[in-house]
Amino acid sequence: MQMKIFLLFITLTFGLFSFGQTGGTNAFGLLDLSYSARSVGLAGDFISVIDNDINMGIANPSLLNDEMQKDISFSTSFLSGRINYGTLAYGFGTKKLGTVAGYIKYVSYGKMTRRNEAGIAEGTFSPIEMIIGGSVGKRINKRLSIGANLNILYSQLENYSSVGASVDFAGTFYNEDKDFLVTVLAKNIGYQFKAYNQKNRALLPVEVQMASSYKLKHAPFRFTLLAHHLTNWDITYSNPNDKPTKDPLTGELVPVETAGFFEKFAQHLTYQLEVLVSKNIDLRLGFDYHRRKELALTERPGLAGFAFGLGLEFNKFSLDYGFTIYSRAGFNNMITLSTDLGKWKK
Repeated sequence: MQMKIFLLFITLTFGLFSFGQTGGTNAFGLLDLSYSARSVGLAGDFISVIDNDINMGIANPSLLNDEMQKDISFSTSFLSGRINYGTLAYGFGTKKLGTVAGYIKYVSYGKMTRRNEAGIAEGTFSPIEMIIGGSVGKRINKRLSIGANLNILYSQLENYSSVGASVDFAGTFYNEDKDFLVTVLAKNIGYQFKAYNQKNRALLPVEVQMASSYKLKHAPFRFTLLAHHLTNWDITYSNPNDKPTKDPLTGELVPVETAGFFEKFAQHLTYQLEVLVSKNIDLRLGFDYHRRKELALTERPGLAGFAFGLGLEFNKFSLDYGFTIYSRAGFNNMITLSTDLGKWKK
């Protein structure tokens, strides 16, 4: 019966949000960033483990639980061009609502030079974007939980500003005895109230994700399979500059190669692995095939799409590091520091 309820939730979610789009055509792209080192080290969008990590509850509110109360976490990431982004999160509990969390996410683009039409410098400006949000999660019964996020969105780019709001909805089925979890998340459902140009209001990057994780009973491995952009079947990239070629032997035109069924299917999947070396050490590995196909250099793909991470648990705090490879030309490092404030009072 519990699984039937969960499957009904999934069906309704797909029906309501079947207008999802991929990136590049939406406002508030910062909604799609990964804001914890644990997620970055697993190739992004890690939403499928119930433990005491408050960042998991922010990414997927149906994972919020009592162990996250009084947890505070700070994450920061440094990208090329002096771009820095991160988050500050705190969790607490209520009797009626369940577990609640508040957070601030930001992206700072550093200092830029303002120039006029003639290219003459006219001072500097510092673009910034922010999300101020709250999460609530509640367990319905032993195996089912639900949750939601509310985000207030703000962007200031020189003299142009934008304001919006979004919500996320999530549901999780968890069999604790078998350490098996299935979750579905519909995120970034909202509206741009104030656009940079009122004649050009954009949609938010709505997306539906589904993930399943399984921890081997007698081995320190937790496997996760994430399916993303589920409301948009074809997320492959087609180069508009590609033209049909002529076969030198027959003289016939050879059409531009397009992605087949299995290629389109594969680009929806992200593979994530946590190796629980000990109670205090976690090793992480992730691979996003879609990211590799979009960002890898044609001649030298390297490890584009792969990610690596490390988690260290100390007596009163935890430290996580994540490293994602976009291509040979770019990568992302993120550090997360978390602690349970209740431990410091003992």
